[in-house]
Amino acid sequence: MTGSIIEKINNLKKKKNAVILAHNYQPGEIQDIADFTGDSLELSRKAASTSADVIVFCGVLFMAETASILSPQKTVLLPDKNAGCPMADMITAAQLEELKQKYPDSLVVCYVNSPAEVKAISDYCCTSSNAVDVVNSLDAEKKIIFVPDKNLGQVVKQRTGRDMVLWPGYCPTHIFATADDVKKIQAAHPAAILLAHPECPEPVRDCADELLSTGQMLKYVRTSDKKEFIIATEIGIIHTLKKQNPDKTFYPASEKFICPNMKKITLEKVLFSLEDNKYIVKVPDDIAQKARKALDRMIAVLPKG
Repeated sequence: MTGSIIEKINNLKKKKNAVILAHNYQPGEIQDIADFTGDSLELSRKAASTSADVIVFCGVLFMAETASILSPQKTVLLPDKNAGCPMADMITAAQLEELKQKYPDSLVVCYVNSPAEVKAISDYCCTSSNAVDVVNSLDAEKKIIFVPDKNLGQVVKQRTGRDMVLWPGYCPTHIFATADDVKKIQAAHPAAILLAHPECPEPVRDCADELLSTGQMLKYVRTSDKKEFIIATEIGIIHTLKKQNPDKTFYPASEKFICPNMKKITLEKVLFSLEDNKYIVKVPDDIAQKARKALDRMIAVLPKG
């Protein structure tokens, strides 16, 4: 049954000149059928550069919005219209406007995990892989408003020493795990290297050997001579880590690292999406044009390493 669904997806993909993008947190079978997998920055670039007429975005709403902003002439589909991001929902344009009025001479850097309306009134976007580079590229005299993730914001503040106002948003999945959970896994596997996402709360980040985006984790493991790794982020990435590194062993830092929204997309939903053009994500032109400026500035700042 699964084979026939995949065959139908591939046939429709050719017929409609479609490309399938999948985030590293997607279920394994979705990553396996994707033309490109990656983190937000990688997929943002693919969305902008692909020659496809249709983009099937296997991720969450803000990612599909980003693809729509960068590729306004393309049809962008999100196979499950309810695949959202709780962190992105923690900041609204009205809240950001209020904050900007409080700090009128500041620059706004918004994590790409945010609504299109928030991007539209931000100066720069960033991802977890290039947030430090984006902030380091800005006028050193300027105060920076960073929204919505306080945990990534704390990492950026520590690494850049910049004067930053942090919005109190967070990823509910990444805060499920505690330092005690992580320390138990570390005690059970003392030879393993702990890689943590910067969306993790500080007590978990303090346990990590490296703080990395999902794309950076994949590169780090691929080039490392170590054989065991503890992964402190959404467990979907372990599928790709195992595929790329069959000779290495991976342990989730916690079984709680599961994002319910990232698991909403199935093979059947991808098929239905291609068959019926469900569900089209189209950012209104006026918002898209403003948000595009912040996204283009993000893409222009390449992450180091």
